[in-house]
Amino acid sequence: MGIWTFFQNQILGMQWLNAVIGALLEALGLDVTGRVGGSVQFFLYDVVKITILLCALIFVISYIQSYFPPERSRRILGRFRGLWANAVSALLGTVTPFCSCSSIPLFMGFTSAGLPVGVTFSFLISSPMVDLGSLVLLTGIFGFRVAAVYVLVGLVLAVMGGTIIEKLHMERYVEDFILSAGGVDLEAPSLTRRDRLMYAREQMTGTFRKVFPYILVGVGIGAVIHNWIPQDYVEAVLGGGNPFGVVLATLVGVPMYADIFGTIPVAEALLSKGAQLGTVLSFMMAVTTLSLPSMIMLRKAVKPRLLALFIAICTVGIILVGYLFNVLQPLLV
Repeated sequence: MGIWTFFQNQILGMQWLNAVIGALLEALGLDVTGRVGGSVQFFLYDVVKITILLCALIFVISYIQSYFPPERSRRILGRFRGLWANAVSALLGTVTPFCSCSSIPLFMGFTSAGLPVGVTFSFLISSPMVDLGSLVLLTGIFGFRVAAVYVLVGLVLAVMGGTIIEKLHMERYVEDFILSAGGVDLEAPSLTRRDRLMYAREQMTGTFRKVFPYILVGVGIGAVIHNWIPQDYVEAVLGGGNPFGVVLATLVGVPMYADIFGTIPVAEALLSKGAQLGTVLSFMMAVTTLSLPSMIMLRKAVKPRLLALFIAICTVGIILVGYLFNVLQPLLV
């Protein structure tokens, strides 16, 4: 237990880094217990911590992903039927792109290749919501139990959402050009270990450049919440006293665009100010799964009725998950 606590706090959570930054700021004359000094410490600590974890995670996950090119992934999914196909699709989403906009081209490719639309939607839900990066980052900030339950519930939501779409036979609401495109059955070239390492490095640098601005914005918002917004206000809006806090957090998160790395600092700050666990996790899920840019992109592939059903399933599921986590919070935190 002591070893795990050390790993969670000092390796993933990097509390030593927070202490070092605090000491350096104090040496420069900043009062880290005040609003300005505290905000600077929060910002520097979270930016450096998330950057280190982000680069390490993307490199490792991209190396693993090099074994699952789109054609191979399609073949794996094609071996399964029914609920198992949705479950495998959701699991495959955990080792694929980190945001919904990156997942949609793969979703379109899988659908064009003839995979059932419910199976491809299970992938589309899980990919931005429950990637392996979220498991590690959530463990470092909220603890392993919260991270594990978050990933498990996210996978269940992805499987259920895809299954509902499949049972309602929504294939006719996929745009015709997607259905008529067909799959290109090409063998992926054999990659050497050096090729995979180069691919992982390219993915790491490319993804980092893309998401780093959102990290800065997310950490900046988190620093403001953490040090400038009164705790009573956050508790009144997102705490246990407001039964509609989960609904509000979900609706606020939907039109935003970010990824798991940009939303975690905001969630961390809200939780420290008295917001309920399920409420902040609902906010994270809504931002990463139902962002407005990704819905605009998805509309090009599916017709309005299927898009509306997808949004409705995800929104209701996220709200239910939020209330579930609020109930379980005493057991998890």
